[in-house]
Amino acid sequence: MSDAENRVQWVYSSPDNEELRRRYDVWAREYDGDLERDFGWQGPSLAVDYLARHVASTAAILDAGAGTGLVGVELQKRGYENLVGMDMSEGMLDEARKKRVYRQLDQMILGEPLAYRDGEFDAVISVGVLTLGHAPASSLDELVRITRAGGYIVFSLRPDIYMEGGFIQKQTSLEDSGAWKLVEVSPKVKILPKGEPEVEHQVWVYEVI
Repeated sequence: MSDAENRVQWVYSSPDNEELRRRYDVWAREYDGDLERDFGWQGPSLAVDYLARHVASTAAILDAGAGTGLVGVELQKRGYENLVGMDMSEGMLDEARKKRVYRQLDQMILGEPLAYRDGEFDAVISVGVLTLGHAPASSLDELVRITRAGGYIVFSLRPDIYMEGGFIQKQTSLEDSGAWKLVEVSPKVKILPKGEPEVEHQVWVYEVI
């Protein structure tokens, strides 16, 4: 097992949010290299492909769980400039600042109340964050709140976590309550071809109502 794989297991075994934040702080400087070299991480480009189908380049976009800013870099490549990033780890945000793609970076935790106004963003994107031990299904309530009516929420999710992690119930309940409607969902894609070639993800796109 590579050092990167060991670091991933170490992070994902965090017993609580405080320890998770601390471990991401430690990992921050090696994060980009680990994901590219040892995992071949394709999540940001795939998710931005889907967002770009629906969201104008002038949109105010929140990168929820921005980490070191890899999604922000991908968004900037596609012409998006009005970007805000948030993450629980100040160490990860320090790395994101170096990329100079966000107009604002905030330390917050998905799954807790977010210090943004109702309808503040035209779109929210969250890649590799909504999963067990990280951002729970309940995080989606706040993402809906801070996205304007007619705006979009785009996120990646493992199919097994969708079925077993409370996401199918939360996503369905938000549809049933009229909070959002499903626009599209990607086929199952293996976006960690080097490090975890067996793991599949899907990208979900919802429009807030």
